[in-house]
Amino acid sequence: MFEQVKNLLVSKLQLQENEITPEAELVNDLGINSLELADLVTECEDEFGIEIDDDSIRNFVTVKDVVTYLEGVVGKK
Repeated sequence: MFEQVKNLLVSKLQLQENEITPEAELVNDLGINSLELADLVTECEDEFGIEIDDDSIRNFVTVKDVVTYLEGVVGKK
């Protein structure tokens, strides 16, 4: 799941692959703004066929937060 999220960050947001670690903070380390975060959420929703609610998005601080959320939701499908 981490690799899939990493690939989305690289391909859709043009981030450098070597900067993306599970511990990397989306805003502070990767420089993602609110519009880019919305794009990431939309890409994840499309990729995995899910909907991510606003409360969950607020908890996305690190790349690992996104991965953990997706593993929990996608695993239940």
